[in-house]
Amino acid sequence: MRETISKPLIIILIMSKATRRKVLRLLTYGLYIITTRLNDQVHAGLISWLSQASFNPPLIMVAIRSESKLYSLINESRVFAVNILSADQKDVASAFFSIKEVKNKMINGYLYEEGEKTGSPILIDLPAWFECRVIGQLDKGDHTVFLAEVVNSGLRKEIDKPLILWDTGWHYGG
Repeated sequence: MRETISKPLIIILIMSKATRRKVLRLLTYGLYIITTRLNDQVHAGLISWLSQASFNPPLIMVAIRSESKLYSLINESRVFAVNILSADQKDVASAFFSIKEVKNKMINGYLYEEGEKTGSPILIDLPAWFECRVIGQLDKGDHTVFLAEVVNSGLRKEIDKPLILWDTGWHYGG
């Protein structure tokens, strides 16, 4: 008798321009997981300040605490991925308040794959992401604001309006 191993079916769609525009319009104060990769080092942090700066070409701004490891890696690699949470993923968000060691393509127990354009990690079980390349930044203070171009974006399934997990307090990346 032959055993078969079933793998979960993951459907990844590139966002259409219309969908990407809708998602970009929703980016504001909320909870987002930012991931970045440099050499073999991967780091992730939960941030709450993210804003679209332009739709064409798609540009976004993100504030990262300047003394954090996440800032150091983004500053050196110049790439990051914005992973968008759905409203029912509070458990994912809470896991990212304390960063654990990353092994075997895992970030705090969640699988990731590298993006095609920048190599930044894309978390497999989150509904949507933007892969970004830094093109500028404001003067460094307590927080640094990175301006980045969107080089790749994707969804797990086509959606009209992603459910972003809103935050009632303030928490900056780091």
